[in-house]
Amino acid sequence: MLLWIALIFLFLIVVAAFAGLSYFSGGQRLATLIPYAGIAIAGGSLALIIGAIVFRRRLPRLLWLWTTVIVLVALGIGGVGAVWAYRTVLPPRYQTQFMQEVPLLRALLPTPQGGAVPTVAATSAISVEDLLSAPLIAATPTASIAVETILPTATPLPASPTPTPTQAMTLAPTSTTTPPPTSAVIAPTAATTAISQQVVDNFSAPTTSRIYGFTHIKQGWNNCGPANVTMALSYYGWREDQDYAAGFLRPDEEDKNVSPGEIVNFINEQTGVRAVTRIGGDLDLLKQFIVNNIPVIIERSYAPEGYDWIGHYQTVVGYDDSARIFYVYDSYLGTGVAGAGLTESYTDFDSEWQAFNRVFIAIYEPAREAVVQSILGERTDVMRANEIALETARGEARADRQNPFAWFNMGTALTKLGRYDEAARYFDEARRLNLPFRMLWYQFYPFQAYYEIGRYDDVIALVNNNLVNGGQYVEETYYWQGRVLAAQGSRTEAAAAFQRALVGNPRFAAAQQALNETG
Repeated sequence: MLLWIALIFLFLIVVAAFAGLSYFSGGQRLATLIPYAGIAIAGGSLALIIGAIVFRRRLPRLLWLWTTVIVLVALGIGGVGAVWAYRTVLPPRYQTQFMQEVPLLRALLPTPQGGAVPTVAATSAISVEDLLSAPLIAATPTASIAVETILPTATPLPASPTPTPTQAMTLAPTSTTTPPPTSAVIAPTAATTAISQQVVDNFSAPTTSRIYGFTHIKQGWNNCGPANVTMALSYYGWREDQDYAAGFLRPDEEDKNVSPGEIVNFINEQTGVRAVTRIGGDLDLLKQFIVNNIPVIIERSYAPEGYDWIGHYQTVVGYDDSARIFYVYDSYLGTGVAGAGLTESYTDFDSEWQAFNRVFIAIYEPAREAVVQSILGERTDVMRANEIALETARGEARADRQNPFAWFNMGTALTKLGRYDEAARYFDEARRLNLPFRMLWYQFYPFQAYYEIGRYDDVIALVNNNLVNGGQYVEETYYWQGRVLAAQGSRTEAAAAFQRALVGNPRFAAAQQALNETG
């Protein structure tokens, strides 16, 4: 009997050894332990029952029965405890890993409390017709420094091309960030510097074009931002992995969002190349970047099989006018047939891109700044880019007045233009049309617009909706909660909110500034 017990322990030790080997060789994914846990539980339980039966003549008569009962009770208690831990203790990234192995586990997770952004309580006296006929161009007040910090954009390009990099391009990283390692600094290569530095004023794109030289990166948990940055930078010889980028962009592994401005700041401060982001892009603009071998990342909506609406980054690598398709490298889905890129029709591509106001991030060598300026054209001026986005969204809202993204995009553009009162009215209409609740994981302009005009109850309503729908892993949620609490005089509670935001991202400069001001 003692030998039998020893064999059981030996069996469990062997299973644990194989489980450890699989865990560390499989990227330290907890989900790889599932089959080994099943083998250990099933094998150990079966061995105990068999042992009780085999040694029944030498043991008390009912020992086998009690052994079976004890095992079943232990399995029941363990199962209930495992379900509780899975629902309430296990971080979301591990929950998702387990669901991928055992899809039935999805039913054990609590259902989000709201499938859409909450609608506005009060109805504006301004009709939809009045909103769509209001003047597009108006005097644009300057946004506050705090807002510019929380909603960063790339350093504006100079108004006219310059033959050499500007001073902003040669600045060393600030003291708040870690300088890039020697291996991470990108130097221009012969291949890239040989590319034409000119763009024809009246651009006529060839029917097909493709950028070669990317290394595809398979993203980790919620890591499409750092993965795509790493993938795009690989074109210039970047040798760091996605974890290096993630360490700056999302220090908290549960962080749900990396904003375009954060990506631009990382590239500009930690690499030898430059990046610029704008909203209001279009398909022809992307083609110009591709033709000129300038990597470009876009943010779009995505609904993978078995999942609902989320945001996602992709790297655009080519296009074909004859087939009306773009080729993209996707950090989640891969690179398509023979690494040529996944294909997406122009219609589907633009439709999914619309949800993020057609934001794009272009990554280029400093010596090619004049090329980028020529491609951007009017969009070189960030305010003009915002006006173009506003004009585009206005046309789309007129064509389909039930499209919540068109209304949201108008609100975003107006917020970036500093026209907060107008922006709030457009956000009201977007909320009335049932925006997906994850929209506010990625885009925070409604918080800003409502805050700037004193509609604090609306800010808190959006904050609370985030907190019960996964947005507790988005540091901006706590930042805007703190801003409202500070404005209402609750300094202690505001400080706690800013501190919570900094726990999610210690590099969140606006939250640190707000905390300092709160005292």
